[in-house]
Amino acid sequence: MQTITKKDLIDRIAEQCDNKRVLVKKVIQTFLDQIIEELGKGNRLEFRDFGVFESKVRAARIAQNPKTLERVAVDSKRTVKFKVGRLMKLRLQGGSSNAPTSANSAGGSAD
Repeated sequence: MQTITKKDLIDRIAEQCDNKRVLVKKVIQTFLDQIIEELGKGNRLEFRDFGVFESKVRAARIAQNPKTLERVAVDSKRTVKFKVGRLMKLRLQGGSSNAPTSANSAGGSAD
């Protein structure tokens, strides 16, 4: 398994779209910043066929230190849940890499 960085993706997209790397980097960073901002507000983000990001609150609980077996109180905290969308699920299960995107499928929208 290989680690792909944001820089790698920016380089690929810039090349595929024949755009300057600086412009692509700005667009991607703005996109990521908007996702963080909306999740911070508690909003749900839905990208059809890709997936859904939701901000959830984990309840406070009592945990146990595995080394010392000491009980430790863990405060509640907000976290992000991601639910995989249809096309990603197909790809991860070994489905066709030529699966149509929502923009290309009949009756689909270009979200």
